[in-house]
Amino acid sequence: MTDTGVRAMYKITFFNQGQVYELFCGKVHGSELAYGFIEISELIFDDGDSVVIDPTEERMREEFADVEVMHLPAHAVVRIEKVRKRGNCVIRDSKSGEKVTPLPVGAPRKRS
Repeated sequence: MTDTGVRAMYKITFFNQGQVYELFCGKVHGSELAYGFIEISELIFDDGDSVVIDPTEERMREEFADVEVMHLPAHAVVRIEKVRKRGNCVIRDSKSGEKVTPLPVGAPRKRS
């Protein structure tokens, strides 16, 4: 918590497997694990009370469900911003910058 009692929040933009991820967390600092890594923890996702579900945010929530602390290589981190309020978590194509929307995955249904 800061002096005003408001919890600090950070927007982290980083490269991950050919895509650019933007997510939010409560803590960021240099990693004690290894030199050249950034440690982020207390990942923040939408509370899920909304009627509309963002598939990208849901994908990220599932991907990082069991993550307590993430160590990102410093060269993969594009930007760290301290923000006042949380925006949308997004995944962008690293070349075009376009938002990547994952399509539903599953076997096609057979028609009778």
